[in-house]
Amino acid sequence: MEWFLKQICIFIYWLIGWKVRNQIVKRPEKFLMIVAPHTSNWDFIVALFARYIAGYGFNTKFLGKHTLFKPPFGFIFYGLGGVPVDRTKSNNLVEQVVEKYKKAKGEFGIVIAPEGTRKYIDDWKKGFYHIAVSAGVPIIPVGLDYKKKETIIFDLFYPTGAIEADLVTLKALFKNVTAYHPENYNYEN
Repeated sequence: MEWFLKQICIFIYWLIGWKVRNQIVKRPEKFLMIVAPHTSNWDFIVALFARYIAGYGFNTKFLGKHTLFKPPFGFIFYGLGGVPVDRTKSNNLVEQVVEKYKKAKGEFGIVIAPEGTRKYIDDWKKGFYHIAVSAGVPIIPVGLDYKKKETIIFDLFYPTGAIEADLVTLKALFKNVTAYHPENYNYEN
């Protein structure tokens, strides 16, 4: 089933003219994947196909706003590995996700959009970073470049605990990645 789904995704990527560029030298057993820029609903679909093409599809979960998981289509997002997040409440999300890493057996990853929204924001949310540090997992940065029609899976980034310096390094990877709606992404921070 996994092989078949991967072939379908490869075919769809070929049809729409996209490609996946994977720079990872050695794949970790556990990881946190950040996907940016996130400015459109298309980002989810493009990233979902890339997730299966690169072989991460069956071992990763993604965090999504809780309203996506309501009927009549909520079951689809659950089936694709979604975990609902209610952003209107403070509910110790970092600790909950870290606990998922502790309980996971074998290969496991979580996918997060560091902006936390498709709208323009001045800076990334920092929860993903705290999750990676607390869970002791590397970050896999993934860029969705609509100008080049490619998904770039950058090499592993190991957070040092120096959050501001690490965020500067991570954000620099996305400087030349063109968003679907470039006006909704802050390339300056």
